[in-house]
Amino acid sequence: MSVEQERDKEAATRARENVFAGIDIDRMSERRDDRLWVEEMERHLDTRFLVLDSEGHAFAREDTECLLWMSPEMRAERFGDVASTLLGLADGRAWFALVLDHPQADLYASFAAHRRMSLREAGLILPAFEAGLFAYAKGITHWQRQTRFCSQCGAPVLVVASGHRAQCTNPDGPHMHFPRTDAAIIVIVEQGDACLLGRQRGWPAGRYSTLAGFIEPGESLEDAVRREVREESGVEVVHATYHSSQPWPLPASLMVGFTATARNRDIHLRDDELEDARWFTADDIIQGMRSGSLGVPPPLSVSYRLIEHWLALRGVSLDDLVTTSLPKR
Repeated sequence: MSVEQERDKEAATRARENVFAGIDIDRMSERRDDRLWVEEMERHLDTRFLVLDSEGHAFAREDTECLLWMSPEMRAERFGDVASTLLGLADGRAWFALVLDHPQADLYASFAAHRRMSLREAGLILPAFEAGLFAYAKGITHWQRQTRFCSQCGAPVLVVASGHRAQCTNPDGPHMHFPRTDAAIIVIVEQGDACLLGRQRGWPAGRYSTLAGFIEPGESLEDAVRREVREESGVEVVHATYHSSQPWPLPASLMVGFTATARNRDIHLRDDELEDARWFTADDIIQGMRSGSLGVPPPLSVSYRLIEHWLALRGVSLDDLVTTSLPKR
């Protein structure tokens, strides 16, 4: 295996380890317009439905930290003919998403006993497959809520293809609309034996993270890395390498992670995005976390994985640091 193939394999492995990423599901895009097949899947005894509220929260089973997955019988009893969204096939069964809106007053009341679970919480406590499906469902249903009218002519749209397309209802020239994802870069920049981390106003005291920002039109991923780092910190990036990616439907993003090398360590905060930016050596991070003066993002974010990767190359385990830095009870 060549060096390039080894690097590609390592990157693919890292991507699957990110929260919400790497779920093994066949999305069955070729069957989304096959209404008879979709309806058959909706009735199959093994099929499961994930219910989300209008804010994109899922429901947990009573007194547990497990998601509430509805059977076809429960779905028919509670939701009747409310449209579902096909997520795909995995583990020998079909998976769907349902949205519970506030106007469905009686139905909404029937879920009052169930605790609502946010996607952030799910990413920290649920098995990878369930957390990934939740993220998938949240992303596609958010797009459905936001796509009510045609952006070309203003006519109402009709959601078709089992939730994955929106068709303009204007008979004079119907347009088709497809789910969109807003790409953003997130990067750990190094120079010599130190990495660049920054903090935003309003974050918990002492927390620093990798730099990030959305990609602009006509911009490559690498160009976005250079621009965002320069705009936020004044640091010049000379080289950027792909690390891994993470779906981030909060509400509709894809985080594309990079490692990068800076020309020098000159910091000049430019666009007021950051309250502070600093260079940290591995020892700075170790001592800061042990003393409680430095905090890192939670494992939910690819930012944690970027810092983890950078420290691992220097023989330091971020997981161990976090564990030993937790307050003693």
